[in-house]
Amino acid sequence: MTFRQFAFNNVIRNKRLYAAYFLTSLFTVMVFFTFSIFASHPQLTGNNMDSYVSFGMNVAAGIIYVFSFFFVLYSMSSFLQSRKKEFGLLMIQGMSMKQIRSMVFLENMFIGLLATIGGIGLGLVFSKGILLIAENVLIIDNELPFYFPTQPILLTFGCFIVLFFLISLFVSYILRSRKLIDLIKGDKKSKGEPKANLFLTILAVLLLGTGYAVALTVDGLKVIAALVPVVIVVIIGTYLLFTQLSVFLIRRLKKNENVFWYKTNMILLSDLSFRMKDNARSFFLVAIISTVAFSAIGSLYGFQSYITAGIKQMNQTTISYQDYDTGNEEVNVSYIDETLQEANIDVEKEQVTLHYYELSDESQVLITKESDYNRIAKLSDNETVQVEDGAPALMGPEIILLNIGGDNSNNEESDILKEAELELDGSTVLEPVQLVESSILPATTKYYVVSDHDFEGLPEPVREENYYAWQETEDKEIPLGVSEQLDDALSTQGIRIGEYEEYLINKMYGPILFVGLFIGIVFFVSAGSFLYFRLYSDLDEDKKKFQAITKMGLTEKELKKVLNRQTALLFFAPIAVALVHGAVALTALSNMFFYNLVKESAMVLGLFLVIQIVYFFIVRFYYIRQVKQALR
Repeated sequence: MTFRQFAFNNVIRNKRLYAAYFLTSLFTVMVFFTFSIFASHPQLTGNNMDSYVSFGMNVAAGIIYVFSFFFVLYSMSSFLQSRKKEFGLLMIQGMSMKQIRSMVFLENMFIGLLATIGGIGLGLVFSKGILLIAENVLIIDNELPFYFPTQPILLTFGCFIVLFFLISLFVSYILRSRKLIDLIKGDKKSKGEPKANLFLTILAVLLLGTGYAVALTVDGLKVIAALVPVVIVVIIGTYLLFTQLSVFLIRRLKKNENVFWYKTNMILLSDLSFRMKDNARSFFLVAIISTVAFSAIGSLYGFQSYITAGIKQMNQTTISYQDYDTGNEEVNVSYIDETLQEANIDVEKEQVTLHYYELSDESQVLITKESDYNRIAKLSDNETVQVEDGAPALMGPEIILLNIGGDNSNNEESDILKEAELELDGSTVLEPVQLVESSILPATTKYYVVSDHDFEGLPEPVREENYYAWQETEDKEIPLGVSEQLDDALSTQGIRIGEYEEYLINKMYGPILFVGLFIGIVFFVSAGSFLYFRLYSDLDEDKKKFQAITKMGLTEKELKKVLNRQTALLFFAPIAVALVHGAVALTALSNMFFYNLVKESAMVLGLFLVIQIVYFFIVRFYYIRQVKQALR
């Protein structure tokens, strides 16, 4: 048997430990290859209007490639830690450290070559399906037909072969100083039970509490100013949480005899206590990486929701047109009517005149009469208002509905209404008594509604504009072709089509969300793989431990219960921390935009939690089976 065959057989014999490393590397290669297919697609290159998608994919591929380097490096470190005894036995048989380094180098290159070829192969198999998904998610006008991606294949193969080569060299280098006695006894040397520093334990609570408090209390632009300090504080607090606070809590539980001596808690708590030094680093990495994934995807999804909600709020009717004194009002309105009629779109139409009045500071304010406002409100299925003579209502597109009954007992509302008093010509004074949220009329700031009777007594306006609104009667979307036709002809002359504006935003934002989603998934899968490595690196030791405990009377039911708890804590302790971090981060994002992101946050965090639960059950099944087989 040659040396190369020996290295190959080593990989085959350790397929259980290498499985997660190989599959995750394969997945990473496949994602990178998929992004390369997008970036090099004929429809997304050159002067094509969707070329910005290609740029986004290239950036994402670069991020994935850099992250892959550190992930593979961590994976190999886990393998080396679990194979210390194996290396020691090989040295006893006469193998030199140089040969061991060569063996590790060949093994890693072999795994890397298989993962690279496998990832490219899977990418080719699923590329058409991924391209079909991309057409819808990215909202690309042209189809993305399948093509044989010669350039992406060469790029992916070259990049990852170089990556695995560099990792192999680095791993081989760090093995050079291993001593035989350390390798032979590496898995038997007790690391000792870690002890918690009371000061650092309290500091962990203070740092996390302070970070959360600041993140949840600041709003607006203050969120951006507090971002970096809060992130630094929470990262340090998270590290101390796993290295100090968790150790402190476990030791306290061990001292409580009612808890420690209850059924199998002694096994669980003792195991946690002695492994916390190794687990803490893995937990910290998983918590931070998962938080990045949660926050990135949640922020992107939430920001898209915020933008589209704003567009819907500002476009209450299907189509609106506001004359800007272009001289083409009648022609433009007729063109809209004819276009809708030719497309067989049934609409209701209203027209009102907008009156603008000059204030003492030479600014202008919109004041409309009740009947005009209510006609547009009824057209768009919004609530109408009733304004008594002498009591104008203040309408603000960005002001929350506080009270419609005219009761000014709320101080905040009273202050807003008081500040909104108007003096038009030195004698006409408007004192609003109602504060209503409304985006029905095209005003960028607050505007006023007065009764029809009071409107007649207002001075002459300084400017008048006609405002037209069309509402689709069957609540159907206007065909994209019709929207594009109207927008191309009248986009510079006052037309607004809410659905088409939302389409354009989603088309522009789709690549960003798509890229962020893929990067987040890569991060999350990698975090799950870290936990897999942490669990299986202790498998041989667990087999020996449970073999000894079983001889003392541990039943199969109790064994399964211990393994379930042990695995659940490993998988969900860091994820629970990451979920809390992510929820706080997305709440801060909500405060920055003054927009409720509870629904979006729950969807993102809930989806990742479900994925983690499924992953937990799969890994737990194989882990428990491995331990039980060793006991038979």
